[in-house]
Amino acid sequence: MNPLLQDFNTAPFSKISNTDYKPAIKKGIEIARAEIDALINNTDAPTFENTTVALDFTGEKLNRITSIFFNLNSAETNEEIQKIAQEVSPWLSEFSNDITLNEDLFKRVKHVFDAKESLDLTPEQQMLLDKQYKSFARNGANLSDTDKTELRKVDAELSKLSLKFGENILAETNAFEMHLTDEKDVSGLPESVKEAAKEVAKSKEKDGWVFTLDYPSYIPFMTYADNRELRKKLAIAAGKKGFQQNEFNNEQIVLDIVNLRHKRANILGYKTHAHFVLEERMAETPEKVISFSNDLLAKAKPAAQREFTNLENYAKKLDGIDKLQKWDGSYYSEKLKKELFSLDQELLKPYFQLENVIDGVFEIANKLFDLQFEEIDSIDKYHEDVKTYSVTDAKGNFVSHFYADFHPRKGKRNGAWMTSYKSQQIKNGINERPQVSIVCNFTKPTETKPSLLTFNEVTTLFHEFGHALHGMLANTTYNSLSGTSVSWDFVELPSQVLENWCFEKEALELFAKHYETGETIPMEYVQKIKESASFHEGMQTLRQLSFGLLDMQWHGSESPQTITSVKEFETSAFAETKLYPDAEENCMSTAFSHIFQGGYSAGYYSYKWAEVLDADAFEYFLEEGIFNKEVATKFKENVLSKGGTEKPMELYKRFRGKEPKPDALLRRAGLI
Repeated sequence: MNPLLQDFNTAPFSKISNTDYKPAIKKGIEIARAEIDALINNTDAPTFENTTVALDFTGEKLNRITSIFFNLNSAETNEEIQKIAQEVSPWLSEFSNDITLNEDLFKRVKHVFDAKESLDLTPEQQMLLDKQYKSFARNGANLSDTDKTELRKVDAELSKLSLKFGENILAETNAFEMHLTDEKDVSGLPESVKEAAKEVAKSKEKDGWVFTLDYPSYIPFMTYADNRELRKKLAIAAGKKGFQQNEFNNEQIVLDIVNLRHKRANILGYKTHAHFVLEERMAETPEKVISFSNDLLAKAKPAAQREFTNLENYAKKLDGIDKLQKWDGSYYSEKLKKELFSLDQELLKPYFQLENVIDGVFEIANKLFDLQFEEIDSIDKYHEDVKTYSVTDAKGNFVSHFYADFHPRKGKRNGAWMTSYKSQQIKNGINERPQVSIVCNFTKPTETKPSLLTFNEVTTLFHEFGHALHGMLANTTYNSLSGTSVSWDFVELPSQVLENWCFEKEALELFAKHYETGETIPMEYVQKIKESASFHEGMQTLRQLSFGLLDMQWHGSESPQTITSVKEFETSAFAETKLYPDAEENCMSTAFSHIFQGGYSAGYYSYKWAEVLDADAFEYFLEEGIFNKEVATKFKENVLSKGGTEKPMELYKRFRGKEPKPDALLRRAGLI
């Protein structure tokens, strides 16, 4: 029996074999088709219940199966799974089109939508109906048959290209290693970094040290290694992922994706892909995004240029470096930061043992939102590294299952993300609770040391956990509006706001304890963490804006077919935000997974957009106290539990009492 086709509550990972996926997905599509047919063939007149609600509950089996499959394709993949993904993605995109392009189904949806004024709907029901109608209209339901056929072709092609893009990046990441055997080549590196690199070497049956393009290996090397040539070697290797003349080259894939997205937008009656995407975001139009970005750029650029000149002068004074290059940035920044604030990442790491940070984030969630986390071994996991928890509220009611997967391995893509295996919904009077997961890539424990996090990794854990809270505390009726199913430039608010607690004395005292002595982090360190929070904020802001503007250039172009060179196009897009000299063998776009593989196309600006929201929101906590129950409850009830049931700005104003202004962000960043 195929375990994916049985009834299960939590994913039956240990029972699944790769051969189960294709038949399960095929069967899942069949079941979902039958549900849709039953809905269409209902002889009763279309109503909100028998059409809108019924449609929202279709495809549950398929969703459960595909969430397991695609989550593993990111966190625990192999060649076989990748091959299956290439095969099933076109099936799923075709099935999705079969729904949105189904005329009989659309007629029923439209019938209810046209009658909505007379239906006396709650705001949530209204939102479900609007969202459903738009998902048809915005995906081709009103098109001619010829255009519908064309749209299907475009969608099938896009789903394969973005998968291929990601596979190429993973292959390039796995293919590179820098094997060092001479002690002087690892000069400057902290003992913990050398020890981790030694263990990687040992796992590959080599002497010395091995460094890879995985973040826990790459970032410390770029930050601490004294050997400039080796930093250059590693930086160039990272920067040319997908940009080498080999089978993993992504240049044509980038151009194809951009052109197909543009074509898709045109078929649907939009000027560009950015116009299509932004219609359903808080930002609404590309013009608004560009004006928002340029406004921040104007404020950040003078500061960024000052910071860069200071850094360049510092590197010259220290080591006679004439021209600061990209592979010098982290190295000299870290040295300068240490000099200015006497703050060394390595000095902080002993206070951030992974287990303590996890306990800390749990305790903060408890103080703010009354959540309890208990580690359990009663549910299946897909890898022994994964930790599983049962989450309950103050009254002992079950809230969510929570999976956490913290360390890099071969089948796992770089970076950090939150995902879910089951969304919350209320069905047949039962509040079905969610199953949420976070995936990160933190340094593994070694023979002599536990996993000790850099401060950046601590903020990453808090960030992903903020997303997880958004999923766990979901309390809506319909799963398509539940949890993180919100407009994309609002989804980063819960994650980014939680990062703020990492900088506060009251919060740090809960978990920042030395892994050997148990001593709480000294207050002078906390003070320095706070003071240094806006260090090089101008350069950071410029970097973030450069990625957002590159994304908007790719997706806001009205004639992408005229773009022939990815590199030249990118260079021109970066002109206004450029600080470092260009490395001609490197290209960002060919490895820009957020926009070419993830869901951030025409949406990368949302990190900065959400920073405006998060700085404004956290100022409220600071005014009333960072563990103030009243403010936390307002945030929980108006933001975290509401999902996408109302317009984000309405929810935000209900929490905050007013619209956000960028001033809080500029103050926090030290830019005003």
